[in-house]
Amino acid sequence: MARDPKYDILFEPIKIGPKTLRNRFYQVPHCIGAGSDKPGFQAAHRSIKAEGGWGGINTEYCSIHPESDDTHRVSARIWDDGDIRNLSAMTEHIHKHGSLAGVEMWYGASHAPCMESRCTPRGPSQYASEFEMQTYCHEMDQDDINEVQQFYVEAAKRSRDAGFDIIYVYGGHSYLPLQFLSPYYNKRTDKYGGSIENRARFWVETLEKVKNAVGDDCAIATRFACDTLYGEDSIEIERDGLKFVELADPFIDLWDVNIGDIAEWGEDAGPSRFYQQGHQLTWQKFVKTVSKKPVLGVGRFTDPEKMTEVIRSGQLDIIGAARPSISDPFLPNKIDEGRVDDVRVCIGCNVCISRWEIGGPPFICTQNATAGEEYRRGWHPEKFPKAGSEDSILVVGAGPSGGECARVLMERGYTVHLVDQAEKIGGYVNDVATLPGLGEWSYHRDYRETQLEKLVKKNKNSQIALSAKPLTVDDCLEYGADKVVIATGSSWNTDGTNAATHDPIPGIDASLPTHVTPEQIFAGKKEIGKNVVILNYDPYYMAPSLAEKLAGDGHDVTVVSAAPFGHYMHFTLEAPNMHRRMHEMHVNILGDTAASRAEANRLEIYDVYGDGSVREYRGPGKLPRNENKTHRWIEFDTLVLVTGRHSNDELYRGLKARKDEWKDNGIKDVYVIGDAWAPKLIADATFEGHRLAREIEEKRAQYPKPYRREVATWGAPHMPGGEYEIEYQN
Repeated sequence: MARDPKYDILFEPIKIGPKTLRNRFYQVPHCIGAGSDKPGFQAAHRSIKAEGGWGGINTEYCSIHPESDDTHRVSARIWDDGDIRNLSAMTEHIHKHGSLAGVEMWYGASHAPCMESRCTPRGPSQYASEFEMQTYCHEMDQDDINEVQQFYVEAAKRSRDAGFDIIYVYGGHSYLPLQFLSPYYNKRTDKYGGSIENRARFWVETLEKVKNAVGDDCAIATRFACDTLYGEDSIEIERDGLKFVELADPFIDLWDVNIGDIAEWGEDAGPSRFYQQGHQLTWQKFVKTVSKKPVLGVGRFTDPEKMTEVIRSGQLDIIGAARPSISDPFLPNKIDEGRVDDVRVCIGCNVCISRWEIGGPPFICTQNATAGEEYRRGWHPEKFPKAGSEDSILVVGAGPSGGECARVLMERGYTVHLVDQAEKIGGYVNDVATLPGLGEWSYHRDYRETQLEKLVKKNKNSQIALSAKPLTVDDCLEYGADKVVIATGSSWNTDGTNAATHDPIPGIDASLPTHVTPEQIFAGKKEIGKNVVILNYDPYYMAPSLAEKLAGDGHDVTVVSAAPFGHYMHFTLEAPNMHRRMHEMHVNILGDTAASRAEANRLEIYDVYGDGSVREYRGPGKLPRNENKTHRWIEFDTLVLVTGRHSNDELYRGLKARKDEWKDNGIKDVYVIGDAWAPKLIADATFEGHRLAREIEEKRAQYPKPYRREVATWGAPHMPGGEYEIEYQN
């Protein structure tokens, strides 16, 4: 199919200084955990987007000097010739597909903890970072300013030598140039402080020096947080923001405009829980009223209708994207080919960000299981190895793991029967997407539902059986499939078993009318009383989401939280606004509080760290600490149990117990995936289903094959030799 002509504007080329962007799709700088030390990972992930139609593709933030080291997180680096060689793998492979490659030169000042390099960063004034722990910068004098500006110049030259077409001076997210610009950071009284012209001086001078050094060969870009959302204490778009655009515009070929700071950078990478696509446009649109250069902006743009509207209305010239390009590297091509319904829409959960924030590569994606696996496992998001056998496969469970497994198996040409008791594909996601703010998570289900329906039409021997009766062990044995995949998910514990004690909590019983699990709330089978207590031992979204739902329904909600309340949501950038929402809805949170026992309408709780700071050996059978005397009772009408989950693995264990009958029934192997193997993130459950479908011919396919690692081996040259190639499974 050809693209709809109304989207033609998205595919018009645009000049950026000495370069031409082939269309209006642009992957802005975003972190993946590859840096410069994993050139294969970096090149494969970025170049797959060039293959998928993105006109411009950038690195993550790229350190220009050891004084800008963000360890434990992983940034790229352009410090020396080794970094040039490693990053050139990325540019070479992007250029093969006709796209431009960009590098985001970064100096972090006080927001660079330098835990690996152990350097001291420099900044406009001396202050402690509000984002990092115990990180202060050294206040620059004129010599320091000159030297750091030269760091940018030398890094720009190295970037040009590595083959980059677009070179950023990164001033978003409260990094060094913006620290000079913002009175929140800049307390100077010399020519670099005070008036907006003085505060802009460092940034403008740096841009001019970089442009003079490489501007004939490369486009010069800057990422600018045009409003830091602090009001008059920092940068406001219609005050200092637009004035800076006027001052810097002569030295810029491309504006990359966002909002927010570093301490709450979820205001930029807005989670769908709080922000819809295009949420930054209210600020971004001002820049084009002043600048004479192309302007791009992000906002989790996933809908080509919205993209087209934004460009036609003159708010932006180029559609910037990070998360949508991860979720679907082939988004531009699918729009171009008239396959909009095949786009794997970003759900805005920010799990991709969470893995990078925690500090370990690779990053992951809830929607796209191949993200981060392009090099080390050789996975391509749109290409699959042909089926290696004539085996027919029964998949029991159409949730995130089972649905993805069935999809990939069908893509490979296998005959698959996907069976589920539910009326709809999606499993657990169908319930989660009903929670406040999580409606866009249903895109995970919708993509698989659409693809599976198409694949079944292509493969007449495959089937999807919904609203099916529960399959028994005998049913599976007698089904006639060569292989069986169990993806029956998990359930919330009904007895209070939790991560702290690993045991049930006496008196908790979800068969009581006043004790309920999340599933029972979703099913609507129990009446919820006015006074609700949520007992929480889970660190992610379920307790906050249920608290918001129930408070919104008019209940008085108290959360007794032994686990740090919503702690994982700090990594997904949801935590600040989640806590604000709890405050707005008058949810009472008792942190570091656990439960010792329950009755029908009351719960005995205690402070986790109530007593016993001194410990001593007191003999066998005696606790080494003093007894905790903080126990007290609270009353409730309904107790909600968010204490932990368990795998629904009875069917798998039953089949395994009768393994001696498999051969007689024509069964070659039985597998278990997703939450049925162990409860996990939706992203990891999806990955497991995808991984098994890719590797199902392996002798021990239940367990992953080894993946390719990028390591420096002692005694061997540290630089790779020979022609660098990316190899995908085909």
